[in-house]
Amino acid sequence: MIELSSPINGIEGFSNRITALFKIDYPIIQAGMIWASGWKLASAVSNAGGLGLIGSGSMYPDVLREHIQKCIAATPRSFGVNVPLLYPDIEKHIQIIIDEGVKIVFTSAGNPKTWTSILKEKGITVVHVVSSSKFARKAEEAGCDAVVAEGFEAGGHNGREETTTMVLVPAVINAVKIPVIAAGGIATGRQMLAVMVMGAEGVQMGSRFVVSEEASSHINFKNAVINSFEGDTILTMKQLTPVRIFKNKFYQQMHEAEIKGASVEELKELLGRARAKRGMFEGNLEEGELEIGQVSANLNDILPAAKIVDEVWKEFKEALANPLKNI
Repeated sequence: MIELSSPINGIEGFSNRITALFKIDYPIIQAGMIWASGWKLASAVSNAGGLGLIGSGSMYPDVLREHIQKCIAATPRSFGVNVPLLYPDIEKHIQIIIDEGVKIVFTSAGNPKTWTSILKEKGITVVHVVSSSKFARKAEEAGCDAVVAEGFEAGGHNGREETTTMVLVPAVINAVKIPVIAAGGIATGRQMLAVMVMGAEGVQMGSRFVVSEEASSHINFKNAVINSFEGDTILTMKQLTPVRIFKNKFYQQMHEAEIKGASVEELKELLGRARAKRGMFEGNLEEGELEIGQVSANLNDILPAAKIVDEVWKEFKEALANPLKNI
């Protein structure tokens, strides 16, 4: 149930299990995207009343420590760290998170049983990203406090099930008792209301915050996002790890190799190292891997993170008050 709370910065907030769990004003979570989600973005979202996440997947351990310390200095509000469990230095990342006193961790791309109990013993709130109701149940059994149900529309690494958000969210809600955060194809207040009507208690947005002023993604990439159209992204590299990216020269090379029957080893060699960094962080739009969601086709501007949070929340409240406005 949604309960209205006291106005924050002139905007009425509400409380539910997600706002209570994270101690935030609005159930809006900024995804921890690689090469985009540093301390500047995470702290800006948290200061605006949402939950900012540092994306550790593109950080060496010492860089992660620096970003956590800077985020602590930049915001008194809750923030977290997103940890892809396939990261090679995962033990170092986990220890840094514990040492620096991070209170919220989102895990993804791996088995939640591996680290959840260790993090929980340190008093850390743990959320796991899932692509199916089966994995949602496993996350709940592992002791996770909530799950992110991330649909097929999402950018970056994706589930092999290819289940859309509109199908996945209610399936996960029916499968678990812990709070469910919806992700994949969400960038506006009306989209937020749609998934919350289905039973989600919060939303996680990636692509919308990739084109924030504070995101560390390259301006070339940001401009490509706001100038994109539907059909410009595709879920590819399914023989390796499925990932949604922009169609560009790099994608065409991978696609042609797959059609010719390239082996996993050949595809890994073609992918090479630092391909995502080349695209999203360095701005090479042809040779880089450009991870982004389908909702990029609906994004038209680069805004401060606080304004994004504000606009999403205002639109959510307007849609809640008048859901049939355009009918």
